[in-house]
Amino acid sequence: MKINDLKTISESLIDTFNHAGKVSIDLFKKGLQIEIKKDKSPVSNGDLKVNEIISNKIKDLTPNIPIVSEETVDLDVKNKNKIFWLIDPIDGTKEYIAGKDEYTLNAGLVINTVPVVGLVGVPKKNRLFYTYNSGESFLIENGKSRKINCKKQQPKGKIVALSSVIKPSDTILDKLKEFNVTSIVKMASSYKFCVIATGEYDIYAARERANEWDYAAGHAVAQNAGAIIKTMDEKPFLYGKEDYKNPSILIKRSQNLND
Repeated sequence: MKINDLKTISESLIDTFNHAGKVSIDLFKKGLQIEIKKDKSPVSNGDLKVNEIISNKIKDLTPNIPIVSEETVDLDVKNKNKIFWLIDPIDGTKEYIAGKDEYTLNAGLVINTVPVVGLVGVPKKNRLFYTYNSGESFLIENGKSRKINCKKQQPKGKIVALSSVIKPSDTILDKLKEFNVTSIVKMASSYKFCVIATGEYDIYAARERANEWDYAAGHAVAQNAGAIIKTMDEKPFLYGKEDYKNPSILIKRSQNLND
């Protein structure tokens, strides 16, 4: 697929993501209908409606590319696709249900193990991130678009890590010490990938957790902005595994976090 095609696809999804984000907020205000899935995690009518809106648009744009969504995937069927979409309509459903603002809407296009196109909407922060190629990651904030490139926003000497939990494990803390991290901020969802892409934060490390659809869109945004993304043992972080399970992950804003 050519870069111009990927650009067209990503930009054609912007209005859809903005609309889906507004729908997610409207449904929350009306009062969400919540069910518990087999894996004991919650799902709301907001998740399902956002999934429908994004999936329908993607089907129109790329009718021959399969879609794998958290809300419709059959985990008993092994993934054999080389090119496919990964959708997590709302990453951070618990945050969404609780009325917090760090939940995200996500769609990533994987081509030969690499997420190339990515869109991450953060409706309650009026932010939308998208990308379609290396060096082509963008943030649309309050209607204004700008390119992002992982340029450090923290003061020199201050290295701030992100964590999904208040108290990271000793394994994670030991890894972060290797990079002279000065503080750790708890943050939910794939928003972590995006604020490393903007340079607002420096590093994120996590043990094996979640599934490919949780990471793909944010991964594309951060990596195409210049972030270095590998497993914690320095192996390539690849997509297209038959069971969709994520290995450990280490995201660095740059090789030298003081730069």
